[in-house]
Amino acid sequence: MHGTQSIGDRHVADCLRAMVEEPPGYDYGEEAPVALFRHYLSRTTAQCRSDEGGGRTAERAGTRLSRHARNAFLLTALERFSISQTASILNVDAAAVEAYLAEANTHIESQAGTTVLIIEDEPLIAMDIESMVERFGHEVVGVARTRREAVMLARKMGPGLVLADVQLADGSSGIDAVDDIRTSLDVPAIFLTAFPQRLLTGDGQEPAFLITKPFDPDALAAMLSQVIFFRDLARSGSCTQSAAHVG
Repeated sequence: MHGTQSIGDRHVADCLRAMVEEPPGYDYGEEAPVALFRHYLSRTTAQCRSDEGGGRTAERAGTRLSRHARNAFLLTALERFSISQTASILNVDAAAVEAYLAEANTHIESQAGTTVLIIEDEPLIAMDIESMVERFGHEVVGVARTRREAVMLARKMGPGLVLADVQLADGSSGIDAVDDIRTSLDVPAIFLTAFPQRLLTGDGQEPAFLITKPFDPDALAAMLSQVIFFRDLARSGSCTQSAAHVG
């Protein structure tokens, strides 16, 4: 995912166009997802390096995680590719992937925590999410069950990130709640849903960060780290590129 829908849509469209115009670049004899991701990453990496002037912008911005390490982590944690599949996608060997994952884990452990507002109408699920978020080193500043509660808490607490269920207890949408919050607060959001196909229609503005229920702690940790990474790079004005969409 690229942090914004427009950038991600552009890269996907460019990749699909290239696959049609340059069929030899696609290996129909291997697993389709592996071939698709390899083709996608090869093109978006080249584009991002061009935009960054040789790939140095991220280094100037102070990021310590290499592009390969970030992609290896997202491919395994969010897209659930195996080590061997990830190696094939990145055109490296399995030992290199293991090294990239070790680098990514070190980066996550050293990553500064943020404050999180949880929007979830099921108390037990909210407690479970809160426990996971705090275990990853972040601070939960509030839990809201409805759109109205979410807006009030966000204005009061000013969270650094919002984690929102899509369907709320009062029949409202977590997406609408986040839209309301963003009228006064520039904050990234991760949306949780058991039915991602209802949201990823290609029409209108879609959630930039989406994780599918049920999810495991590793997937949530990966998404939180990714969102914080993109948030900080966006504030520094850097070009970013990564592999995955939901989990």
